[in-house]
Amino acid sequence: MEMNHKNSFSLLFFLAFLALVSCRKTKTNHHGVKGFTLDLIHRDSPLSPLYNPSITPSRRLRDAYHRSFSRASFFKAATSSSSLERSFIHQKEFQSDVIPIPGEYLMKFSIGTPPVETVAIADTGSDLTWIQCKPCADCFQQTAPLFDSRKSSTYKTVKCDTKACEIVGSTTCVRKNVCEYEMSYGDQSHSVGDVAFETFTFDTLNFPSKTDKSKVSFPNVVFGCGHDNGGTFTNLTSGIVGLGGSNISIVKQLDKEVVGSFSYCLIPLDLSSSSASNATSHISFGPLARLSGPKVVTTPIILKEPRTYYYINLESVSVGKKKLAFKSSRLSSFAADGELGNMIIDSGTTLTFVPSDFYENLESTLVDTIKGKRKEDPTGTFALCYESKNGVINAPEIVFHFTNADVELLPTSTFAEVDEGLACLTIVPADEIAIFGNLAQVNYLIGYDLIHKRLSFLPTDCTKH
Repeated sequence: MEMNHKNSFSLLFFLAFLALVSCRKTKTNHHGVKGFTLDLIHRDSPLSPLYNPSITPSRRLRDAYHRSFSRASFFKAATSSSSLERSFIHQKEFQSDVIPIPGEYLMKFSIGTPPVETVAIADTGSDLTWIQCKPCADCFQQTAPLFDSRKSSTYKTVKCDTKACEIVGSTTCVRKNVCEYEMSYGDQSHSVGDVAFETFTFDTLNFPSKTDKSKVSFPNVVFGCGHDNGGTFTNLTSGIVGLGGSNISIVKQLDKEVVGSFSYCLIPLDLSSSSASNATSHISFGPLARLSGPKVVTTPIILKEPRTYYYINLESVSVGKKKLAFKSSRLSSFAADGELGNMIIDSGTTLTFVPSDFYENLESTLVDTIKGKRKEDPTGTFALCYESKNGVINAPEIVFHFTNADVELLPTSTFAEVDEGLACLTIVPADEIAIFGNLAQVNYLIGYDLIHKRLSFLPTDCTKH
């Protein structure tokens, strides 16, 4: 999730910061390997520390959908011009009683020397990576031990007059020349602490078996060591891994090693949360993440403020043979009429959001096309639902036409079974925001090339990737 911070820095600062991180040497037991692949664990997976076996699959789905509404509310506020000046962003819409954990996927990694394992939320909508640290003045409870920087031989605080401090943004210097950060989120969750250098170690999967793992370490990663953290964070995670687009994100920091590239492949949500399935999604960094081949389609990543988010341009949506131009009078504060970059792609939002006036056109077209029996959602969450058999309805093909890239959505992702015998459209209306959510990304290998500023899609069985 995006924090309020300074969003522009000079080229001099950027180059100096790259110099700070480019001097690192990757430590691995596979010398010469460039790139690495990690498990990307859905929060509802049996592999996740958040997994609750007593919750039904339909309840898990609905909880994920409600978290989407909370996250969409945050994005709406964060992308408005006035929000960039506020220290805290208050949600005014899409409220729900579900804890709005700021992301749907988790990453395991180790920090420090000797390495201490931790679990954090992987978030393409956040920049700074941070975890809770000792001593903790006011922190949310977590089941794992807090990271104690005093026991790590590679921990070093960042000084105030350095470019690393400058590039983090939202920093202060009031204590012994130590750079301190402050992050605030849409639901008033927050993290405050020291900016520091530390060694990060990942268990990377070895191909083709994917069962054997080796360790790869990166020294001198800039991160936040949080001493005052609170809000709606769960006690089974320690913080956030920032995968956003600004210069402080983990992707940009490891630019020399990952060459500005990462990709992920998300398995279907029903498999993620099935106790009978050992399948999990994966995320790759570096040359391993580059997509190629005749079936790859590519669309530009549009640079806009805030730089955290990945903006792409949606031109139209096809329902069967009918193409609907993607135009809306309600995206004015997000993307003016004709302005490129009218949609955010986000791994932490389950649903796909489109402006309400466009949604009305989309829904009426679907109603005219689908011959099934309409049913009401008893909770009132979804507007378009049908009676289903085994979660399947006879829905038309839906294709999102991005600039230079046509992406066909899976039928099971477009209409998902939210209750037994009830399948509902997972594209929902919103004002002043458009988000391409993770259900729409299922079974696509999605590659981010931050050097050439492009996003690629490759249809893939992610259970086998």
